Amino acid sequence: MDLTIILDYIIISIIASMTINSVLRNYAKRYKILVDLPDRNRKFHRRPTPITGGIGILLALLISGKLYIDLNDLTGYVPEFTFQLVLISVPLLILFIIDDIKDLKPYFRILIQSSLTVYMIMSTGVYLETLGNLFGFGNISLGILGIPFTIFCVVGVMNAFNMMDGINGLCSGCAMLALLLIGFYSGLIYDSMLVLIIGSMIGFLIFNLGFFGKKRGVFLGDSGSNLIGFWVAWIAIYSSQNEIYSIEPVTMLWFIAIPLLDCIGLIVDRLKKGKNWSTAGRDHIHHKLMEKFSSRGTLFVILIITLITGLFGMLIDEIWPSYISMILFLIYGLVYYVVLGFFGKNFLKINKENV
Repeated sequence: MDLTIILDYIIISIIASMTINSVLRNYAKRYKILVDLPDRNRKFHRRPTPITGGIGILLALLISGKLYIDLNDLTGYVPEFTFQLVLISVPLLILFIIDDIKDLKPYFRILIQSSLTVYMIMSTGVYLETLGNLFGFGNISLGILGIPFTIFCVVGVMNAFNMMDGINGLCSGCAMLALLLIGFYSGLIYDSMLVLIIGSMIGFLIFNLGFFGKKRGVFLGDSGSNLIGFWVAWIAIYSSQNEIYSIEPVTMLWFIAIPLLDCIGLIVDRLKKGKNWSTAGRDHIHHKLMEKFSSRGTLFVILIITLITGLFGMLIDEIWPSYISMILFLIYGLVYYVVLGFFGKNFLKINKENV
């Protein structure tokens, strides 16, 4: 698939996504189904907003995917990994729509995430078998630990992207950049339906960022953010474990660095304070940055950092071995927490002054 065809299919999937998201948001508003209500604590929107973005993205992928298959005469030739990833996305979305409505307990969400991950492993045979030369002592083969470690990683990435969904465009924007970096750097985007996933997300972002007006906004909801996190996790695993694509597993950390570090940092901080790690709070990176920038400015800053971080990871992958990349990532994480701690102190200071 050359670049011209990629652009054609992106346009098709964007149009499909825009159309479906428009229909779904109108239906949700009319019948008051899957509508998120604002509050004064941590939700910044001012009006009830449909949380149908995940449904719109998946339906757009299914429709544009069917068109892609038919136009390329690929019926019966869809790779097993792609087929199973799309197939398991349907029950994933349905289960987390229930979460959007009923607000499921954290342990039940983790059970769902783990079960879906186990299905992907069993149905495709894809999991983290090797981590590369991560510590400079040779290639690390996980052996029997590969499957439980894969479950841990997928669940972690899903929760990282779910927790990152705090302002318009943040979760989907970070995910889209990660998928673009993975796709183009590994070459996966040229021989897969990844381009359709990206196009479907762009169509959602057009509504989510209010390009047609704030009254026509759409949110992801937990269903959408978990779906996107699941896709990012598995596409990263597949491309890093497949011999066709020459990309080291550690490089994936650079592509999802901001959601991952934000998730780890706030979980550690909440546990130190004796709080439930899954409790909603205003301690994310975007909350702290919003004391200095507008919500749109905060989105821009985080996406630029995400892009630069990913490009830096690619550069490291080209010139240095995996263990150097790992060392530099740990240093990057340390710098991230130091800088974030500085913003956190200012954040607390401003809050005290406002009390």
